[in-house]
Amino acid sequence: MGSRGKGQEMDAREVLEKYDRESHMRTNLGRWAWIVTFLGVGLTVFHLYTAYFGMLPSQKQGAVHLGTALGIIFLLFPAKAGLQKTQSSVPWYDVILAFTAMYVTYHKIIFFDSILQSRISGYSTPDVIISVAGILLVLEATRRTVGLPIVIVASVMIAYAVFGNYIPTQILSHAGFSFERTTTNLWYRESGVFGTPIQISAKFIFLFLFFGVMLVHTKIGQFFNDVAYSVTGRFTGGTAKAAVTASALQGMISGSSVGNTVASGSFTIPMMKKSGFKPEFAAATEASASTGGQIMPPLMGAAAFIMMEYLGVPYTDIMAAAVIPAILYFAGIFIGTHYEAKRLGISGMPKEQLPIFKQLLMKNGYMLIPLVVIIGTILVGFTPQRAALYGILSAFLVSLVRKDTRMSLRGTIRVLEEGARVALPVIAAVATAGIIAGVVSMTGLGSKFAAGIIALANGYLLLALIFTMIACIVLGMGLPTTANYVVTATIAAPALINDFGVVPIAAHMFVFYFGIVADITPPVCLAAYAGAGIARANPFKTGVTAVKLAIAAFIIPYIFIYNPILVGVDITVMGITIAILTALIGMAGVSSGLIGYFVSPSSWWERLLLIVGGLCLIDPAMVTNLIGITMIAGIWAIQRKRESENRPPRLA
Repeated sequence: MGSRGKGQEMDAREVLEKYDRESHMRTNLGRWAWIVTFLGVGLTVFHLYTAYFGMLPSQKQGAVHLGTALGIIFLLFPAKAGLQKTQSSVPWYDVILAFTAMYVTYHKIIFFDSILQSRISGYSTPDVIISVAGILLVLEATRRTVGLPIVIVASVMIAYAVFGNYIPTQILSHAGFSFERTTTNLWYRESGVFGTPIQISAKFIFLFLFFGVMLVHTKIGQFFNDVAYSVTGRFTGGTAKAAVTASALQGMISGSSVGNTVASGSFTIPMMKKSGFKPEFAAATEASASTGGQIMPPLMGAAAFIMMEYLGVPYTDIMAAAVIPAILYFAGIFIGTHYEAKRLGISGMPKEQLPIFKQLLMKNGYMLIPLVVIIGTILVGFTPQRAALYGILSAFLVSLVRKDTRMSLRGTIRVLEEGARVALPVIAAVATAGIIAGVVSMTGLGSKFAAGIIALANGYLLLALIFTMIACIVLGMGLPTTANYVVTATIAAPALINDFGVVPIAAHMFVFYFGIVADITPPVCLAAYAGAGIARANPFKTGVTAVKLAIAAFIIPYIFIYNPILVGVDITVMGITIAILTALIGMAGVSSGLIGYFVSPSSWWERLLLIVGGLCLIDPAMVTNLIGITMIAGIWAIQRKRESENRPPRLA
């Protein structure tokens, strides 16, 4: 097991370095290692302290949050991927960038009052220089941690703000702002870099990411894997169903599609391949299930906390709105793995190879205490910030139970530093997303985009939804989920709400969903590529298979737009029961049609009717529901009859 385990660990690390920029950190920091530790521990302690004793003014809190993160980024992330393997220390130019980034950001704290006064009297030349330097350093830090596409989008937006008056198209043109006004607005005012996204990151997201680090330290991920296999491993296609269940459970504490795919997939993908699933299907199962972690309450992805602020509702409302769609999402993948297993004749795992559920709970059930604490704290009315703090404290106490998770002083310092490291890509991404959102606010691009959607859709909601879906997926190919949500929530969601009468929570969940599924949608589907790397599978085929498996993610958002009862609006027992049942039947129809197996192998026309019948159940109208159910039930009856006729007679 030793050499094999090390080999799998090496494969996972290589896959992460290839597909996840967050893993491109330097390992050889030389004499700067203690500076990184000091800054990382300091940043985590700062957030824990302000969570308990009270926040600084939002601009100051955001400045400490972003400035310290930028300093760590330039010390940890090399200018080019791969240099971390060849550099023996941090080069001098990155040291200069690190301390410059910290100074230009802390400048907002040092000269806080004079900067507020400058909004009235005008900014000085040094103020302009600092704003330009700050924006450039944010963009470079984002390029290093997240990638180039989001930097290109933000740069284009800045150029649009400055040169908008030269654009001939009436829909996109605007009066244009001077370069100085653009940069100072984006750096010093609340609608740019230090706008809502970075404020939410400083207030909530960092703490929940650190909570996830604490849970990983308690080895709760392995506990979830064991629970998943004990519950589902014995059923048809048990290894795939266990992978889906484990990813759903781990998704409650993880917001990274690629990271979750690699962490879970290094264990689940070989198991699925061994049981008989093709490499592409095994990789796609893990990728699609891991991607769904961002929509799985209670923690979800970082964008959920920004949604809370945009909608002005408690986080409990976001959780309540997300829970049924999330269950349906994972149910859809579960259904897909079932039909594929039936098609291939893959049975469950032998009972003697599976953990015993009762014994697991007796031995390790205490590991669930942090999750219970955080959910209970939110439900009784505490802020998410305080809930995260109590969750972190309970996770620390849980870590003391077992010797292998108990933290020494050195281990505590390492975990505090890791909390900051995990947050770095998110902090950089939301800062750059703030630039994009700031330009949208300055130029009125949101209303122009809405006008464009209305014109293209010609008043039809379905067309508007399709155009919005395409925009979200395209943006998701280059932007992290959180940044994608910030952009689409600023531009597209208002159009759906104001011009088509879509319920606000449904509109925001719609763009949230399609920003997430970009991680498994070809041609750029990083989670699928990461899974393919572990499975030694064809990446593009893996992406296509992941879309088939996660087809629920493409259907459910349309269902809750037309029937917002699924996101908790005007909910009744009868209404929600019918909505869930029709959604499940619809997903079963579409999934079986795409897989090619229902009760028995399906012909092309049977697959077509199954898909059409499933899609008919998107619209909550009684007529379409009856048509869809009739189609699916008809194919079921035909295949049952065919199967009974082809079954060999029993011997007397």
